Amino acid sequence: MVWAHLDKFRDLGLLLVRAVFGLYMAFGHGLGKITGGPEQWAQLGGVLEGILGFGFLPTFWGLMAALAEFVGALLVAAGLLARPAALVLVINMFVAAMAHITGVIDGGPESAILYGVAFLGVLLTGPGAYSIDDQL
Repeated sequence: MVWAHLDKFRDLGLLLVRAVFGLYMAFGHGLGKITGGPEQWAQLGGVLEGILGFGFLPTFWGLMAALAEFVGALLVAAGLLARPAALVLVINMFVAAMAHITGVIDGGPESAILYGVAFLGVLLTGPGAYSIDDQL
């Protein structure tokens, strides 16, 4: 096959996906939510009520979403506990996409879907050889 020689770069490809999506999620989305404080966490957690009618402890759920987007994304980028972190991020991105689709949050769901699919790929394939998980 013409493309077979690229198989030797599979782990490099996984590293690039993990690093780009993980670091951009952490610093482009998660950091602002972490530093936003309880008011922003409550607003973020309140999204669950708009989607599922689940209004219990919005500040807690908002903090959990912010931690997923920051800490979880850093774990994926480093390849440490990459699969569990990716699972949490897939769930988080599903909720974000649904919030956009249902109109609970303004804007389109494209970013949430793209992040979700990238993290789903990490969940299904694992982090690859260039990861902390692989070294343990």
